[in-house]
Amino acid sequence: MTTNDIVAKLWNLCNILKDDGVTYHQYVTELTYLLFLKMAEETGTEQQIPVGYRWKDLETQAAPKRLEFYKILLIHLGGNGSSLVKEIFANASSFIKKPATLSTLVTEIDKLDWYSARQEGMGDLYEGLLEKNANEKKSGAGQYFTPRVLIDAMVTVMQPTLDDIIQDPAAGTGGFLIAAHQYLNEHQDFDSLTEAQQRKLRRNTFFGMEHVQDTHRLALMNLMLHGIDSDPEAGGIHYGDTLSPEGEALPKATLMLTNPPFGTKKGGGLPTRDDFVYPTSNKQFCFLQHIYRGLKPGGRAAVVLPDNVLFESNVGTEIRRDLMDKCNLHTILRLPTGIFYAQGVKTNVLFFTRGEKDKGNTKEVWVFDLRANMPQFGKRTVLGPEHFEEFIKAFGNDSLGSAKNLAKRKDTGEAGRFRKFTREQITERGDSLDIAWLKDDSDGSNDELPEPTVLAQQAMDELIGALDELRGIMEELGEEVDEVAV
Repeated sequence: MTTNDIVAKLWNLCNILKDDGVTYHQYVTELTYLLFLKMAEETGTEQQIPVGYRWKDLETQAAPKRLEFYKILLIHLGGNGSSLVKEIFANASSFIKKPATLSTLVTEIDKLDWYSARQEGMGDLYEGLLEKNANEKKSGAGQYFTPRVLIDAMVTVMQPTLDDIIQDPAAGTGGFLIAAHQYLNEHQDFDSLTEAQQRKLRRNTFFGMEHVQDTHRLALMNLMLHGIDSDPEAGGIHYGDTLSPEGEALPKATLMLTNPPFGTKKGGGLPTRDDFVYPTSNKQFCFLQHIYRGLKPGGRAAVVLPDNVLFESNVGTEIRRDLMDKCNLHTILRLPTGIFYAQGVKTNVLFFTRGEKDKGNTKEVWVFDLRANMPQFGKRTVLGPEHFEEFIKAFGNDSLGSAKNLAKRKDTGEAGRFRKFTREQITERGDSLDIAWLKDDSDGSNDELPEPTVLAQQAMDELIGALDELRGIMEELGEEVDEVAV
């Protein structure tokens, strides 16, 4: 039985919970509690779980009393066991209402081919569930889901090393940190590392923060199953708000990999951090400030950001100027539309390196247009590694974007996808980085849009802004709004 087979079986179990009114996202959270107990048994790591509250204890309960015991177990593990156990089960509660439902889940999970799961990789199994959840529109979890092929492309050009301190300040379920760990594993012989290197890799390499508690517990589980020390005392992904003083406690990084959530701060308010020079309710600009201010000199970053970050005026312009002063913003990748759950979202990846000084670091910006004349990605046309091959080759073998490497790049001209723009040219554009030159036949656009189309686009932008404000008001009133970024 393959990982895909096991994932399909686990995912189909959610049909059992439909009668209990459990949503897809709630199901993955519920499944995480049960899988943690079962996988601890399968992997011989049950010592971190208190005696009497393990998988066998749940399995051997009489069916009518199992649900009652399970709810007591969740509360108990939230305050007992290893620090990892307490974090995963923090404030845990069950969405299951019928004893028969839980009994069916326990029985079916126990019947799975766990030998094959161990051989194939527990981490791949769990990540498959997270991806299923993101792709299921009803779950709402895929709105800002970062496709794994994009994560891998970003990690490939950033070339993580054992010396790096890697951070994702909007960690979601840990996808970027896991991809960086896998890159290191493929390019280093972990078994040959010294004790000091192994200690550094386990406890002082991967850091992150996630402010949605259910997503945080999924991240801890994901990291653990991929062989990354997710004990909160060993660094890892912390539960907290990066845009609050909690974010200031994250260590300075040499590599940032992230896809921050889109939208405005709760209720349209400002972040509570006092170290941001440019206060704004726009989350992306807040995260961008955290990222370039949180890099060590020479540290590098790859960040997914929406188009508005490239062109918004006023404080947006000031933040872009500060970014280009303090960092060498050497590359922008314009991503295809439709690769995120929110189909209309247009995004980019910004690649930059923190300078040794705080002025004049950006001399030129290279823009790779992977948006114009690209297919409509979705279930029929799946975004794959092959779509990033040209970009990776054009980027070059230097994650710092050094002058020596940039000099080797080839400007493909107005007919090509890769072009260079000097800092002076960007200044002439009012420091807007929203740069496009290819006629996009895929959506019928051209350089000189007729006036009605311009008005329609402006109306759409205003609508998106209004929806962001409404979303902030809902959050302020206590409505639950999911934000998941993997």
